[in-house]
Amino acid sequence: MRIMKKNNICLFSVAFAAAISFSSCSDDFLEEKKNYDNVSVEAYNDFAGASARVSDVYAWSLPDANANCSWKYNCTGLADDQSKSTEEYSGFSVFVNPENELTYKSGDNPVPDYFHNQGNNIQQSVWGRIRNINDCIAGIEGSTLSTDEKNQLLGQVYFFRAWCYYNLVKWYGGVPIITEVQNPVASSVTPRSTTKECIEFICSDLNKSAEMLAPFTIGGGWKRNDNYGRVTSGTALALKGRVLLLWASPIFNRSNDVSRYQKAYDTMKADLEIINSCGYGLANETNPGVNASGWASIFSTRDNNPEAVFVSLYNNIASGGTPDYSHNNGWENGIRPSNAQGGGGKTPSAMIVDLFPMKDGKKPANLATYTLLNGSSKYSYDSEYPFMDRDPRFYRTFAFPGVRWAFSGDPRSSENHNPYSGQNYELWNYVWYNSESDRDNVESGNTYGADNLLGNAKGMYVRKRTDDFDVNQSPLYDFRQSGGFKLSAAPYLEIRYAEVLLNLAEAACGAGDKDYAVSLLKRIRARVGYTSEGNYGLQDDLTSNQAACMSAILYERQIELAYEGKRFDDLRRWMLFDGGTGKVEGAPSSWTLTGWGGNTCNYLGFTPLNGQRRDNMEFRVSNDINKGLGETAWKTNGDEVISPDPLANVARPAAVDFRKSADEFGKQLSALKEFYQANLVRKKKKGDAFDSNHAELYINFRPKYYFLGFYQSAMSSNQTLPQTIGWGDYNNGGANGTFDPLAE
Repeated sequence: MRIMKKNNICLFSVAFAAAISFSSCSDDFLEEKKNYDNVSVEAYNDFAGASARVSDVYAWSLPDANANCSWKYNCTGLADDQSKSTEEYSGFSVFVNPENELTYKSGDNPVPDYFHNQGNNIQQSVWGRIRNINDCIAGIEGSTLSTDEKNQLLGQVYFFRAWCYYNLVKWYGGVPIITEVQNPVASSVTPRSTTKECIEFICSDLNKSAEMLAPFTIGGGWKRNDNYGRVTSGTALALKGRVLLLWASPIFNRSNDVSRYQKAYDTMKADLEIINSCGYGLANETNPGVNASGWASIFSTRDNNPEAVFVSLYNNIASGGTPDYSHNNGWENGIRPSNAQGGGGKTPSAMIVDLFPMKDGKKPANLATYTLLNGSSKYSYDSEYPFMDRDPRFYRTFAFPGVRWAFSGDPRSSENHNPYSGQNYELWNYVWYNSESDRDNVESGNTYGADNLLGNAKGMYVRKRTDDFDVNQSPLYDFRQSGGFKLSAAPYLEIRYAEVLLNLAEAACGAGDKDYAVSLLKRIRARVGYTSEGNYGLQDDLTSNQAACMSAILYERQIELAYEGKRFDDLRRWMLFDGGTGKVEGAPSSWTLTGWGGNTCNYLGFTPLNGQRRDNMEFRVSNDINKGLGETAWKTNGDEVISPDPLANVARPAAVDFRKSADEFGKQLSALKEFYQANLVRKKKKGDAFDSNHAELYINFRPKYYFLGFYQSAMSSNQTLPQTIGWGDYNNGGANGTFDPLAE
């Protein structure tokens, strides 16, 4: 389906840029402030012009499904530095690399700069963006627009100022609070506020946003369809819930001050009614479909999606037009295998594949983490066949050899050996090697995959958020032989309604209302097909055991929100790399974790990520079949085309089809297991790095990383900016920083 609709936000931005002249001047962060990106006062007196200015704020502030985490963009599930610090992907990010410790220094393993970046460039500075927002607020407030017109616009802009500050505070704690367009006075310096002051400031902006937008968005959301995608009162309150939960979490709440959880719980529970009134809810809550098809459809529903509380919209228009309205989501192309003309796929770690629940909702019995949760599943877990009897979301999150993954299009041509049309596409990504030495070496990348995958095969594929033709027969991408799925209009959901409920459940548990917390978990699980007959797969003691209840909530978050960019924040919030037991140089006694028994990992029964490693997995041809070896390329013998696949003449079972009923689905899985037993073995594949002696290395997230320090350029631009404790201060000869993110 061709999505020709150009989102109003993008249209306004293009029109506004063409109509108004901007000025960009060099400035030094918080020292010399120039009036860049300034707009004439008259522009705000016209509602269309002011609306375009607000849409420009959207264009610079919305999350981007195509961008790795940075000062500008939060993590969205790509294999970036944040996601590669979790169980989701292997490969050491800068945050967990055991061989290199981050420093504030340029050229010496510098810490990622989410605070300053290019302070002299409005396009590349978080503070330029905040200044831009403040300029927009001032322009609208000082305009001749009616009160209703002002509130409609200001409510949206206040949201994005809060969004910008949230993304700073979760990393640094207290930061400078700037609410005005400051004059270019060289001596003017804005100090770092306390974290508490920043949290209160963010919540204040979100309350303003919710109040101002209420007349326009309560009662089912924006009345005009072309406003879909704009933030609402519900969006503001959902983000406020996330902020309050962050403030109550161990990273900022070392003593487990229950009053913080109580405030978060009371606020979020009261706000839920307003969020609901904006048209949000659990999509397909009463219609789970077959094998969680209702849940899967969330990610390919572009318009009027009740799950999409905070959403970034895309289109499938090709680039090159004048003006260029193209705005494509690259996720679908990125996860699709190369023999479907996709980008090659994303590889999940074996760790996350193995930890998904079983079919009855219980964790695998041999899972060495979440030990407070009941592992007495009636289904045994055999890692050789990880697809057997799993949580319905497993099949919608991962793809493995022998599964159907249909799409609209045809990747076949006379120039390739791709075997299937899109609507009949099956993934058979088992592999073989060309030598015994490679076959037996976990570090070898010389694998060759079936069905023309060859050297582009992945052992497993991330399938989450796919636009599956069997779920959506009007796909949001425009498939091209030359570009695959690049022209995709799939939305990116930054805040889903499921997260709203999970945030509320966590706050309720922390405040002591475990019954309510469990009731929310049941709703989330019922949506994917669990029933009351088995208590939705939840153990009975969650309403009496607070630690087990909290552990169940975090486990549910990990499964429900996998590959949506949320896991790293959860690991940091709960200090799950070391349980909060690590010491930071120069930290006062108030940094010592005294709540949760002094160790969040022990409290939750969670195995710390530090000291572990994430490897990958693949299913290779067994040694019984040509020693597990095959050829590296297709060959010809006259008119005969010879496959390199050593299993080319072995009959395959029907690919697992998620559209099948439970009985038929189970039979297909059993037949696939028999195929694996006869032909394939699971092989450990290098994920995280080895050292120069080929010894395994292990995750090491250093305690000082829970709060990031400022990169050298931020401090050199503002000589009075205090560095965070645990990090060297450029302005003080590298001495330990003095700013305490926990001080109130």
